[in-house]
Amino acid sequence: LPGLVLEQTRPATVTTPSVPIADPTRPYTPPPDYLNPVANPLQFPTKPEEVTLIGTQPITLAQALELARRNSRSLQVIELQVQSSRLAVREARAAELPSVNLNGTVSYTDSASAELSNRRRDPNSLAALLGQQNQSTTSSSLSGTIEVTYSLDTSGGRSAAIAAAERQLRINELEYERQLEILRLDVTTDYYALQEADQQVEIAKQAVRNAEQSLKDAKALEEAGVGTRFDVLRSEVQLANAKQDLVRAISAQRVSRRQLAQRLSIPQSIDIAAADPVAIAGLWSLSLEDSIIMAFKNRPELEQQLVQRELSEKQRDLALASIRPQVSLFANYSVLDQFDDNIGSADGYAIGARVNWTLYDGGASVARAQQREQDIAIAETRFADIRNQIRFQVEQAYSNLQANFENIQTAALAVEQAEESLRLARLRFQAGVGTQTEVINAETELTRAQVNRLRAILDYNRALASLQRAISNLAAGSSTSPASN
Repeated sequence: LPGLVLEQTRPATVTTPSVPIADPTRPYTPPPDYLNPVANPLQFPTKPEEVTLIGTQPITLAQALELARRNSRSLQVIELQVQSSRLAVREARAAELPSVNLNGTVSYTDSASAELSNRRRDPNSLAALLGQQNQSTTSSSLSGTIEVTYSLDTSGGRSAAIAAAERQLRINELEYERQLEILRLDVTTDYYALQEADQQVEIAKQAVRNAEQSLKDAKALEEAGVGTRFDVLRSEVQLANAKQDLVRAISAQRVSRRQLAQRLSIPQSIDIAAADPVAIAGLWSLSLEDSIIMAFKNRPELEQQLVQRELSEKQRDLALASIRPQVSLFANYSVLDQFDDNIGSADGYAIGARVNWTLYDGGASVARAQQREQDIAIAETRFADIRNQIRFQVEQAYSNLQANFENIQTAALAVEQAEESLRLARLRFQAGVGTQTEVINAETELTRAQVNRLRAILDYNRALASLQRAISNLAAGSSTSPASN
C-alpha cells in the first residue's frame, strides 16, 4: 500500500536476568481453613473486640488466588445466575413433552336453599307473590376430565425458545469466566502492591540503619577533632528524614494488607502478609503476533458477543413464530355421575387436533422481530470494538513487559554499583579524606537504586499479569503458560 511502512517486530526476550525467577514447580499448600469467611453473610460486628486484629497470616500468591475464587461474593452471585439459567433451559425443554391436565368437580345442591336465596334477591317475584311453598330437593354429582395435549408444530417457536435459553446459559457461563479473570488480575495486582509495600519498609529500615551509621561516624570524627558539628547536624537531619520515610512506608504497608484482605473476604480479626519473595513471575516466550491471535481465540468477551448475536437471532425467530400456525394434538376422557338418579355413570373420550393462527396482532410480533434485528447489529458492532480493545491491551502489556524486563537488568546493576559507592564513600569519610556530603549522596543513590529495582521487578510482574489477562485462560505460574522459565 502507498505510504505503508513495514515494521519488523522484535521477538520476545528470553534472556534470564540477574534476579531470581519464581519456581512454578514449587509444591502448593492450600490456605488454612480459618481464613475462610464467616458463613453468615449478614454478620455485623458491634463490638471493638470483634474487629480487632489478633494475628497476621503470611500467604502465597497461589493461596490468595484460591481464597479469592472461593470467597468472592461477586463470583457467588454469578454462580447462582448460571444455576438459574440451567433451570431456565430445563423449563424450555419441557415444551418437548406432552402436558397432562386433570379437572374434576363434586357438587351438592339443595333446591330449597336455592329458592329461598332467589326470593331474598327478588321479593317481587311471581313465586313470592302467590305464596308458593318451598319444595325441598337435593342432588349431588361428580364430573371430571383428564386431557393430554402435545404441541405438534409451533412453526419453530419451541426450538427457538430452547436455543435462546441455551444461549443465555452460555452467556452467563462466559461472564463467570470473565469475572474470574478480572478477579485474578485484581488479586495479583493487590498482592504485588503488598510485596512492594513490604519491600519499601525493608528499604526504609536499611536507610535508617545507614543514616544511623553515618551519624555514628560523624560523631566519632567530631570527638576525635577531625570532624565538624556541621557534619553531625547533616547526619541527624538525614536520619530524621529516613525515619519519616519509614513511618510512611509502614502506613502504606498496613493499607496494602487491608486492601488484599478486603479483596479476599477473610475474617475481620485476621491480617495477612505476603509470603512469596519478590522475584520475576516468569518469562514470556510468545511473539506479539502469536499473543494477539491467542487472545482473539481465548477471550470470553468475544465469544459472548457471538453468542449474544445467536441469542438475538433465536429471539427474532421466536417473535415471528407467534404469528404463524400452531398445531397441537389432544386426547381427553370425561366421566359424569349423578348420584341420586338411579342411573349409572356416563363417560366418553375425544381425540383431535387444534390449530391456532394469529392472523393479525397489529404488527407487534414483527416489531419485536425488528428489535432483535437491531440487537444482532449491536452485537456485531460490539464484537469489532472489543476485538480492537483486546489487541491494544495485548500490545500495551507486551510493550510494558519488555520495557520493564530491560529495566530489571539495568536496576540490578545500579544497586550493585550504589552499594560499592556507599562502601567507598564511608571508608573515605572515616579516613578523613571524604566528606559527609559524599556519604549522604551515596546513601540516597543506594535507596533510589533499590526502589528502582523493586519497581522494575514488580512492574514486570504486573505487566505479565496484565498480558495473561489480555490472553485469558492462563493462570499465573502455571506450567502450561508461556510465562514459564
